[in-house]
Amino acid sequence: MRRVRLLVFNAALGPLDYRVPEGAEVEYGSLVIAPLGPRQVLGVVWEPERLPAMDVPDARLRPLLEVLPVPPLSAPLRRLIEWTSDYYCAPLAAVARMALGSLAALRGGGTTTEYRLTGTVPARLTPQRAAAIDALHGEQASLRELAERAGVSDGVLRGLVGVGALEPVTVDTDRPFPPADPGHAAPDLSDDQQAAAQTFAAAVRAGGFQPFLLDGVTGSGKTECYFEGVAAAIEAGKQVLVLLPEIALTQNFLRRFEARFGVAPVLWHSSLKASERRRAWRAIVRGDAQVIVGARSALFLPYARLGLIVVDEAHEVSFKQDDGVRYNARDVAVIRAKFEGIPVILASATPALESMQLAEAGVYRRIELAARYGGAELPAIRIVDLREAQPERQHWLSPPLVKGLKDRLLRGEQSLLFLNRRGYAPLTLCRNCGYRFQCPNCTAWLVEHRLSRRLACHHCGHEVPTPEACPECGTPDCMVACGPGVERIADEVAERFPEARVAVVTSDTLNTPGKVGEFVENVENKLIDVIVGTQLVTKGYHFPELTLVGVIDADLGLEGGDLRAGERTYQQIAQVAGRAGRGEKPGEVLIQTRHPTAPVIAALASGDRDAFYDAEAESRREAGAPPFGRWAAIIVSSEDEAEARDAARALGGTAPRLPDLMVLGPAPAPMALLRGRYRYRLLVNARRSVQLQAIIRDWLGALSFPSGVRVAVDVDPYSFV
Repeated sequence: MRRVRLLVFNAALGPLDYRVPEGAEVEYGSLVIAPLGPRQVLGVVWEPERLPAMDVPDARLRPLLEVLPVPPLSAPLRRLIEWTSDYYCAPLAAVARMALGSLAALRGGGTTTEYRLTGTVPARLTPQRAAAIDALHGEQASLRELAERAGVSDGVLRGLVGVGALEPVTVDTDRPFPPADPGHAAPDLSDDQQAAAQTFAAAVRAGGFQPFLLDGVTGSGKTECYFEGVAAAIEAGKQVLVLLPEIALTQNFLRRFEARFGVAPVLWHSSLKASERRRAWRAIVRGDAQVIVGARSALFLPYARLGLIVVDEAHEVSFKQDDGVRYNARDVAVIRAKFEGIPVILASATPALESMQLAEAGVYRRIELAARYGGAELPAIRIVDLREAQPERQHWLSPPLVKGLKDRLLRGEQSLLFLNRRGYAPLTLCRNCGYRFQCPNCTAWLVEHRLSRRLACHHCGHEVPTPEACPECGTPDCMVACGPGVERIADEVAERFPEARVAVVTSDTLNTPGKVGEFVENVENKLIDVIVGTQLVTKGYHFPELTLVGVIDADLGLEGGDLRAGERTYQQIAQVAGRAGRGEKPGEVLIQTRHPTAPVIAALASGDRDAFYDAEAESRREAGAPPFGRWAAIIVSSEDEAEARDAARALGGTAPRLPDLMVLGPAPAPMALLRGRYRYRLLVNARRSVQLQAIIRDWLGALSFPSGVRVAVDVDPYSFV
């Protein structure tokens, strides 16, 4: 090829044509550096017929500057990028960017300098130096990364280098990862597990696109089953991608993986150091990384020999990205497997309704594990009607739950209390004048966090210290907490049972892999009696001594009008209930509610999951909601409220009037102000036969908006705020 068309990694630019210099060799998918005015831009060589044409004569084309020394993006990956861009109405360049590592990774290997503590304590130990030394034990990274982790300036760390407290270490950026051994510790599987494992292993060996739904109750050993598919892929020299919904789950998964295969897998998530990401990306594109475990972004990496994709906890909402490219990693994983021609396994104890419908239609092959592994029994579930068994005033634990906690403490067993609300209280107000603390950037109250003595917005991250007096009337010591968060529940447990060792588990307290590992170790060593946590503890953990689960407020998730509220509530409570009784001792689950006859609560009490899914499917069918209809949200935002409102009205005024399609709105979004931007929303509902994306592109493409207005499209939305 002497003339090439580039997809440039800048969403504001269209495709650009360039000349290939003499002696240079490129192919479709090659990553290149090209000139653009006085600048240099990164691009990927694309099939010209798949991008808009350029009317530029050959003589005017500028030559490429460099072909980067990495393998080209494969044709299946390029088709995945195109599909994702088309389906989610996202810029092609924005999707393609997710396939890349850092520019340093693209340019090749070599060495880099990192720093670590030497153990020497400087003679002049300032508070900042002391804080840095305390924070950096066991850490090794660049000075900038260490400074971020320690919360100090680069200058403080350079001073520690100067006095010998930190030392430089030369690191090979391309050092290989140790190989996994598929025969390291073959598991002892039950008959049902063995049948599932053999099915997955055979599918990997045969190759070809095969989508599986691994539907197993909590504690049934789903991970051990798909590990045998992983082992078959390793034996065949193929790579495996395992997607997890939360970084917090990674540490627990790593231990299980290492016990089975002898080494840890290769990680890919946002908390990796720059050098770790560079090393992982280069091992992935070379094919040296055998098993990659990561968050949703790992889905678009350029694997050299991908042979299997696993989506663990496939029902999780965390797989849906709600900013940037708004894609659902669960669904895109299936599409990638189809383009690659490989098996994909969606594993869950509470599959999404969409996955269940595809299994019933025969699109997915459903593999069921109906019993827990090793003879463990599913826990007994009891409903506690809070209208009858009322907690004491300003308390949230009902008498039956208090008794259950007391019994477990006396028997030396562990308990878990679940409330999906971080902090101490969701609302704080002044008892004197009624002033409420609200976020200046969002339509949201500030949440009190007593452990950190801060008031925080959980949407934009805005924080202020908890004031000593009301900022409105000046009255001191007048703040009143309204409602409970997990910290308040933990305080109640400590008040009732002073001898109990309580752990608060949220994304605030378990925000690093090290803290997760420490928590798991403490629970396993019986150093914790009561866990009080959010949805972070509803999945993935196996604690044999945990025999009681208490759901503090089962009605919380049913508020807000979300079309998936019932399904999401069922999944969360069923998952957290599954933490109880996973060992030899029987488990019990107490679900506190004021609506014991609600379909979700009744289904949980009876254990009749299929009846709940049937009822949920019927209500969705009547509403034309997914999976029987299509939804798309269009969010118009601006820092100027009038500008956002006018743009939304202009959009609504030109809405398509078509059969089988309905446009609702515009209306202020439930979260009308988010991160300083005013937001309006339109909701599009269509039958599945309608070409929804094409209609939206034509509709939006005919309009122009002021530079301060952003218009975002969310196909198959999960968030309705």
